[in-house]
Amino acid sequence: MEDKDLARLFQNAFPNTLDTTVRWHVEGSSKKSKKSHGHGSTTDGEWEGPQSFIVTGDINAEWLRDSTNQLAQYQILAKKDKKLEKLILGAINTQAEYVIESPYCNAFQPPPPSGESPTSNGQDDTVHPAYEPSRVFECKYEIDSLAHFLALGNKFYNTTGSKDFLRPRWYTAIDTLLQVLEEQSKPTFDPKTGKFKRNEYVFQRRTMTGTETLNLGGIGNPLNGGTGLVRSAFRPSDDATILGFFVPGNAMMAVELKRTAELVKSAGKTDLAKILQRKGESMEKGIWEHGVIHHKRYGDVFAFEVDGYGSSILMDDANIPSLLALPLLGFVDVDNEVYQNTRKMILEKAGNPYYLDGRAFSGIGGPHVGPLYAWPMSRLVQAMTSNDDEEISDALHAVRSSSRLGLVHESINVEQITDYTSKSHPFIRRVLS
Repeated sequence: MEDKDLARLFQNAFPNTLDTTVRWHVEGSSKKSKKSHGHGSTTDGEWEGPQSFIVTGDINAEWLRDSTNQLAQYQILAKKDKKLEKLILGAINTQAEYVIESPYCNAFQPPPPSGESPTSNGQDDTVHPAYEPSRVFECKYEIDSLAHFLALGNKFYNTTGSKDFLRPRWYTAIDTLLQVLEEQSKPTFDPKTGKFKRNEYVFQRRTMTGTETLNLGGIGNPLNGGTGLVRSAFRPSDDATILGFFVPGNAMMAVELKRTAELVKSAGKTDLAKILQRKGESMEKGIWEHGVIHHKRYGDVFAFEVDGYGSSILMDDANIPSLLALPLLGFVDVDNEVYQNTRKMILEKAGNPYYLDGRAFSGIGGPHVGPLYAWPMSRLVQAMTSNDDEEISDALHAVRSSSRLGLVHESINVEQITDYTSKSHPFIRRVLS
């Protein structure tokens, strides 16, 4: 790499997950448990085999989304490095236990066999289905958390060829995931009677921040039926959705369901493969039918969120999955016309309220950090979805110039480059790597 500063950023970022966030790993365990904690599942084989607990930064908890992305850059090396292979295999097994335990939750406490003590997130939450606080750190239902569980296994299989994670517990996690998707595909009102139907998932937090809780008593705004889309109560930023059909999350889930269908089909599970394939196709169709909006300036574009009634939110957030990252997710090719229209819209202030351009930095931010802070991650995704050398060079220069401590920050004050949130964010380190 010719640019010495970028080379140093890469050298610092690439090993950082292994150095700082692998809190617990075992090669195998014979522990068995008969006590049920999960979503109506058997506990035979609970916590058996390799296990890995991957924390998010300085928080002693594992986010499904973050841990999948923190390990992504090592997947390609796992076929030749048995220690990395075991680490990632352990992460898949651990995530499977989490999904079985509380599939509506996004962040989890240390595994019981680790011997590490759970911590409190300090919030006052009322959630249904109820969860065990010693097992769950936070229970915000985000569709992309479940999609990232699928992605971790799919990537592992594609890079190593190994199916060692296709154990009974993993299949139980898949059944649990499909149950959640079925529950969250239901409309707010019964299509036959028109009567209100309470959603399976309810979340209320005692807070002064509107994006930290759901309105209407914890159910969120009404959603229509027959769309093929699946509700997500929260975004990957952990902010509440406004309209519950979160398009980037649905896109990622559609892709990973179809990839998982191919995986289980190769293992002889043809009936399950058909279920996964049908659900993925239904969600993909729903996005093209309900998630594409005609904009008078940009033409046909992907909406960020829709409700199935015709309402839409046009914006993008830096966190992945995002509209900007749709080609990276595998949902569309980078030269797709609707994507290119969307890309133009979300990379300028006139089209995206969270595109921030200041004297020190520019990029996409989001409600999570407010109207002054843009995420360097958005500039990296911009570079990765561009074929224009000048655009790529400008994006990398912006990230390099804002990373003065030798690691990429979570977000940067667009008016003052020395003002940032989080000295280093593990998810963003993966994108850089």
